[in-house]
This record gives sequence, C-alpha cells and structure tokens, in this order.
Amino acid sequence: MIPVNTPLLDGNEKAYLAECIETGWISSEGPFVKRFEDEFAHAVGRQHAIACANGSGALDIAVAAAGIGPGDEVVMPTFTIISPAASVVRAGGTPVLVDCSSETWNMDVAQIERRITPATKAILVVHIYGLPVDMTGVLEIARRHNLVVIEDAAEMHGQYVHDRPCGSFGLISTFSFYPNKHVTCGEGGMVVTDDEVIAEKCRGYRNLCFQAKRRFVHEELGWNYRMTNMQAAVGLAQLEKLQSHVIRKRQIGERYLNRLEGTPGIVLPPTEAGYAKSIFWVFGLLVEEGHPLSSGDVMKALGERKIGTRPFFYPMHQQPVFQKQGLFVNESYPVAEALSQHGFYVPSGLGLTDNQIDEVADALKQIMASV
Repeated sequence: MIPVNTPLLDGNEKAYLAECIETGWISSEGPFVKRFEDEFAHAVGRQHAIACANGSGALDIAVAAAGIGPGDEVVMPTFTIISPAASVVRAGGTPVLVDCSSETWNMDVAQIERRITPATKAILVVHIYGLPVDMTGVLEIARRHNLVVIEDAAEMHGQYVHDRPCGSFGLISTFSFYPNKHVTCGEGGMVVTDDEVIAEKCRGYRNLCFQAKRRFVHEELGWNYRMTNMQAAVGLAQLEKLQSHVIRKRQIGERYLNRLEGTPGIVLPPTEAGYAKSIFWVFGLLVEEGHPLSSGDVMKALGERKIGTRPFFYPMHQQPVFQKQGLFVNESYPVAEALSQHGFYVPSGLGLTDNQIDEVADALKQIMASV
C-alpha cells in the first residue's frame, strides 16, 4: 500500500520526546511549547505565536480575537476545507463566498471587492494545495475598505508570496500541524500575529480565558485548545528541517510532472504564478471534462492497486450543513464546482520514495490508457 500521506520523522523527534518523558513535562506547561512558539514566529516573520491543539482550533481563536460576531460578514473562498467557514458560522458571522481562479486554484482576488457590503468585517484568505493567494491585492482591498485580514496558511509552511513568508500577512494568520503538513505534531495548530493585544486575547481563548489573578473567575468564554509539550517537541524537531522538507516536496512535484506530462485525460496542477512557485503540499490532478473515466473511477482504480488518493475539497456553497441553515441559496461558483468534481490528489507525503512516485505515475497512465 502507498498511503496518500507518509510523514517524515527523521530529525530530533525521538530525542525531544525522550526529554519530555524523562523530565515529566508532558503537559502544555512544558518548555517545548514556548520554544516552538518562538522559533515558529521567527520562521514566518511574526512577533507572536500561540500554539494550540489543531488548525481548526487556531481558526476559532483567530476569528474570536478578530472580533467577528453576529451580523458580521466575512469574505472567503468557497473552495476550501470546511474549517474556516465553520469558525465564522460558529462565531455568529456569515461567510460570503468567492469563486477560485482556474490558474491557481485559489480564491479569485478580482472577485473580492464586489462581495463587500457595509456588513463586511473581514477577508479570510485560504491558501490552497501548493500556490498561495496573491496577498498584495488582498491587502490593498482590505486597506481601502478598512477590513481585517485573517490568513489561513495551514498548507503553506515554507511558502512565500514574493519575498514574504505565508503567515506574515494581515492581522492574524493560522497554521495546521496535521501529519500531512510540512511541519507536523500529529495534531496541532498555531496562531501568529504582530499585535500584542491580539496575541494576549489568543492566549486567553486557547486556555479557557483563565485570569492571572482570579483563575477560576471568567469574564469571557474560551476553549481548551492547548498544545501539549510532547506535541511541541515533535513540532520543533520538524521545524528544524522545514527547508529540506520544502525542497523534497518540490522534488516530488517535479518528478510527478515529468512522469505524467502528456498523459491523455489528465490535467496537471498549476506550478507557478508571478508571485510564487508551488511547494506541492499535495500533488493534485484533474480528469479532463468529458473523459470516459470520472475522477471517482480513477481513484477507485488506483485504490484497487493499493494506491491512496483523496478527492478535492467540496465547495462551501454545496455543503449540506450550510444549506440546512439557509446559507448560499441558489449560489453557483463554476470553477470551484469543476475542481471539486474532477479533482483528486495522489500520494504526496514527505516519506514518499522516488520508486513509489514512479509506481503511482505508471499506474495512473495505465488506467487512463485503458479506455
């Protein structure tokens, strides 16, 4: 079996975890949490980093710290994982969607301004799959309309927009450390910001809003979204190898591109924009519209060959949970719908070997040639 993701844990992970066990510091109060926060903030060019339990929790914290609540609209992409929209809805806000660009698979910046109303409070950017959103245009729109920018950089560890790291834009940015990310803790997340007041709010929200002097007296409701010392130990070890992980991801992407170029019925992923080159967080593909095989057919055939795959994100405007709430009625976003219908990704983890890449590529070519 070639899993869709195999993490690479060949640095100081064992040594740092052993230190946690030997010292007894396994909780969120252990020293690796602060070390990980400090090093991560430096890596993404931020003043403050707040470690938390997972990337979805990081978004909950960011949305709360940005002051989003009932009556507030947040412009965001429809083509994304559900977490950003869920955080806005749970806060009482309303997601306002834009389609994505067929050239980058990211939210179409040119559509943002027409979706702004007097109720708009923020723009929530989500970088998708390998290329980031061009933040220059987003920041300019936000400046003109006095809007908060929240940047979901969950998939973008080590990526840059021009010469600035993803995660360094806007009021607040968030990251995920799920096993398929360039930096993993198994589970984990991070909120980063340059605003000291916002950072302090985020620290409170991740820790049940305990107060320093009256610990069990609460002025606000928060969450238990703390990161353990053991998670942070793994994250720190991973962060030490971030640059080599980015290099390897690009090697994986390039090998797939070379092996699959010209395969009938397959559309290869976008590899660069004027402001960034892909870091191939995953290697996504599209089955050409009208091809006898659907993306589901191809994924099933690969699965029969013991090759793992995942479908592309399902657009927010088509999510049953939101439709039941009366959101996005009669809305259509054709690019996102096409990507979701025809897209999937193949094994892309850092532990993937060149021989496995070749095996996946050969199997895919055989499947596409079978009709």
